[in-house]
Amino acid sequence: MELYRTPWGRAVVGRAEDYLAVLPEGSVDLIVTSPPFALLRQKSYGNLEQQEYVDWLVSFGPLVKRLLKDTGSFVIDLGGAYQRGVPIRSLYNFRVLLQLCDEHGFHLAEEFFWHNPSKLPSPIEWVNKRKLRAKDSVDTIWWLSKTEAPKANVSKVLVPYSARMRTLLKNAERFYSPKKRPSGHDISRGFNKDNNGAIPSNLLQCPNTESNSLYLRLCSAVGFAPHPARFPRAIPEFFIKFLTDEGDLVLDMFAGSNTTGEAAEVLGRRWLAVDTSFEYVTASAFRFMTDWPQDAVRAFIKRARDERALPLDVRPKQGCLL
Repeated sequence: MELYRTPWGRAVVGRAEDYLAVLPEGSVDLIVTSPPFALLRQKSYGNLEQQEYVDWLVSFGPLVKRLLKDTGSFVIDLGGAYQRGVPIRSLYNFRVLLQLCDEHGFHLAEEFFWHNPSKLPSPIEWVNKRKLRAKDSVDTIWWLSKTEAPKANVSKVLVPYSARMRTLLKNAERFYSPKKRPSGHDISRGFNKDNNGAIPSNLLQCPNTESNSLYLRLCSAVGFAPHPARFPRAIPEFFIKFLTDEGDLVLDMFAGSNTTGEAAEVLGRRWLAVDTSFEYVTASAFRFMTDWPQDAVRAFIKRARDERALPLDVRPKQGCLL
């Protein structure tokens, strides 16, 4: 069920496996998603036991591969977990990676790691109580591709130079003497060239500390419970910039509060968002309701509950439904 549209995208209530099966083959440039993790503690948004989870997630492999263009990418964020009852890490996220590659022919273009410094210490038993393990603050992010040559341009995601590098660029002859490193690598050529930023590493540092966003304010104002595991916009934004061009199609098949769609909208990419929860999909529209008065938001919610009115057209400004 398509619930709402924006100028760039569409949000759908339904099962990902059903919706992906009816989309045109080779139509998607990037699938970037953060599915519910295989955690031991049951979450309100639903999560499976670890081996069952691996089987479930890997089963999407053929659907994803069918949808992607040959130049397309599949980016999947998976948090780590422990085995039940012991301070030993689960390998479920690595099993997902291996099975997607070994059984469905995906290529691992590169592994990324999302460091969330604001993550709370867990699990409490091993970290807080017994003091046996360090805080887990990193998610694995697998960048998978359908072929060996997916579209990518790292110059679109350059990061600011360090203060020391900026000083060097102002006067390279004074602060740097070209020489070979102990490894024998010669870094003298082009080292002092200003490329408008540095190449990022595969460690993405992004605190998940959203507290006063438009989405959260409107959830509070109209009495909607916000999604408990929101994807920070900086993560999909990085991969959308890196792996797509303007006008490309981005899909999030476990959209939750739809930060992927929000990032795509801002960057001028077409997007599709799918989630099984009517409440989460409805509330995700709040991300596009800049300047909407509360009565217009409530009217949207009321109309969303009437399937005869769907899909609703949502404009990011002016509080208008077209």
